[in-house]
Amino acid sequence: MFTDLPTIHGFHAHVYFGPHTVDAARALCVAASQKFAIKMGRVHERPVGPHPDWSCQLAFRPELFGQLIPWLAMQRGSLVVFVHPISDNDLVDHRDRAMWMGAVRPLDLSVLGEAPGEYDL
Repeated sequence: MFTDLPTIHGFHAHVYFGPHTVDAARALCVAASQKFAIKMGRVHERPVGPHPDWSCQLAFRPELFGQLIPWLAMQRGSLVVFVHPISDNDLVDHRDRAMWMGAVRPLDLSVLGEAPGEYDL
């Protein structure tokens, strides 16, 4: 039933927002990048990749999960946060191994392959 787990190289937390919540999302991402040793991506004011909404990516190492994810849960307000591991299969990481804070949003999985995800952490 259980199989050997692939190595988790890191995680991405994608903060989703729209025109009325862009300032709150930017503030949340900047605060997270100042508080934790993470890499904050660009604040995309359009859908990018599989993400259906505007978003900002926070990339972090596995050892920060226990600190960053609870912090985001408590600080996100009404923002949706999508979290997935970075391991051996980008499609599976986004589709089957992901976690949501807030409403589940429909991803465009057609843009993802089954190769390992990128993990510049």
